[in-house]
Amino acid sequence: MRIEQVMTKSVATCRPDDSLDAAARIMSERDCGCVPVVESNGSHRLVGMITDRDICLAAHKRNLKLRDMRVDEAMSSRIYSCSPGATPAEVEELMRSAQVRRIPIVDSGQGLLGMVSLADLARLAEARKVSERRGVTEHEVTETLAAICQPRAAAA
Repeated sequence: MRIEQVMTKSVATCRPDDSLDAAARIMSERDCGCVPVVESNGSHRLVGMITDRDICLAAHKRNLKLRDMRVDEAMSSRIYSCSPGATPAEVEELMRSAQVRRIPIVDSGQGLLGMVSLADLARLAEARKVSERRGVTEHEVTETLAAICQPRAAAA
């Protein structure tokens, strides 16, 4: 199985020059905790990721309203991504090693194609119990969640 069969294809994005308020609004409307950041020129080239935690920490540190801060002030430019041909097991291993819950799926030019979350892999593991097709196991998802939740200082 290829990860493109599992990924969410309809992904809301924001731009580096958008306000943190706009990014938070997307998260609220889409019921998600992370938004991919794409170039401001209208392309779908991925340049960063912003999470609800990034927004909270930026607001706390700067003590400004979200509408007065830009996405590029809080986003992470370090991107962990996979190609659409990756296997669910490869994506799960990347989540584990990078300690992230979501992985953008990109083409060879870093164009955003979709997103895969740990929840997507958990649903795949549950479906595997029924269909017996190999994806990732419940045990692997549990191990990944445990690794992601480790304090980063302990992981180093």
